[in-house]
Amino acid sequence: MENEVVDIENLTEKLLGLISNKDVKGIRQIFEVIPTIDIADACNQFEDISKLVFIFKTVKSEYTADLFTELDPDVKQELINMMSDAELAEILDSQFNDDLADDIEEMPANLVSRVLRNVPKERRAVINKLLNYQENTAGSIMTTEFLTLLDSLTADEAIARIRSIGKEKETIFTLFIIDKNRNLVGTVDLDDLIFAKGEEKLSKIMNRDFVTVNVNTDQEEVANMVKRYDLNAIAVVNNDERLVGLVTIDDIVDVIEQEANEDVAALSHVAPLEDSYLDTSVAKMAKKCIPWIIVLLVLGTFTTMVLDKIEKSNVFSLVPVLICFVPTLMDTGGNSGGQTIALMIRGLGTKEFTPKDFWKVIRKEATSALIISSIISVFAFVWFMIEQYTGIVTNEKLLVDGQFPTIWNGLCWSSQFFTTSIGVSLAVSVTLLIAAFMAKIIAVLLPLGVAALKKDPAVIAQPLLTTIIDVVSLLSYLGIATVFASAFNLA
Repeated sequence: MENEVVDIENLTEKLLGLISNKDVKGIRQIFEVIPTIDIADACNQFEDISKLVFIFKTVKSEYTADLFTELDPDVKQELINMMSDAELAEILDSQFNDDLADDIEEMPANLVSRVLRNVPKERRAVINKLLNYQENTAGSIMTTEFLTLLDSLTADEAIARIRSIGKEKETIFTLFIIDKNRNLVGTVDLDDLIFAKGEEKLSKIMNRDFVTVNVNTDQEEVANMVKRYDLNAIAVVNNDERLVGLVTIDDIVDVIEQEANEDVAALSHVAPLEDSYLDTSVAKMAKKCIPWIIVLLVLGTFTTMVLDKIEKSNVFSLVPVLICFVPTLMDTGGNSGGQTIALMIRGLGTKEFTPKDFWKVIRKEATSALIISSIISVFAFVWFMIEQYTGIVTNEKLLVDGQFPTIWNGLCWSSQFFTTSIGVSLAVSVTLLIAAFMAKIIAVLLPLGVAALKKDPAVIAQPLLTTIIDVVSLLSYLGIATVFASAFNLA
């Protein structure tokens, strides 16, 4: 079963069958050969949650300890409602404090009070402390159940202590070393400890070049530090520099997924979903989408104002063919800026650069933008000439005997058609050069500026980019078309 993909639907049916037959041994065997997360997915499919209660009542906690953590929030809530206080206390006793705090955040008030009532007073104080940390900070995602070792212990003594109490801790792969005053002085990886000489003191083998984060450090910054220093866990300290918890790699994976989802949602102009797509109601989905659509609708007013000016412009009235290229200009500008802003937001998110690197980034992107926009402009000029000669776009001013000149009817070889086509193609391609170049520059300035103001660039920069690029493109087109209409006698 190890290398097979678990069929959740079949597993659900199998579990329901074992429960109906009260086959406790068969259920235990399921837990021994199938990952807990897959069992939880199968249990989430139960229409009658009372069936799930059977597992928790009859199967030992060594099998079900992780199952409760992995269940969907609504399933957990139903399960809690069906259990006695004694049964609930047994389940809660097997949960890590940080997991329990995460569960409580998603529960209604009546269930929160019941859960907290069924945990010991000392543990309740720890959970309340975790809940009081600011959301999305190191303090809110850290675990308080970790192993510390005195620097005066020998390797053999440390291993004995790990064997004694390590099973109750969330991780033992990275061990945190403290002095007699409980100050963090180093770390030791478990493999280094195992291969050390038995009588060697931890103060001699520990790593002193460890890194820490404050309880108020943003979770994204914590994830970046874990990635940068290739850690299994990172120490969390309070304002007095005392060790109060640690963030483990499994929490970091969750943070990375959450931050990535938020960035993708922001770039798509959708508020991020708290639950999975299938678990989100239609009403909640609409609530997430509507505000952004309204914001973009209002921002589109600026584009409408410029288009109104274009419609009333003499040059566009006399040369209507120029209007055909407006969507191309707006799309190309948006696409150029979209590519750059995605790179900027990713770079800022992964700390590849910061607002302090402004001049390095702007020089690099300005050079890149000039090359890219020049190539696009040259290609566009050739392509727009082809469009006019093949009749994809046509100019009513150049009608010959009621026909539009094209290569198909041979009416396109006059000097007037050639000059007019060049004028139109130049007007559009030069505008494209400006639009593409400016789009890339703006796509650098906006995220860096927003990040400098300590805001999330993914949320703010993208909608502004779209509006600004559209306005810049259209205004440039209006000015350039006027100049070329006069130079090439288009009007």
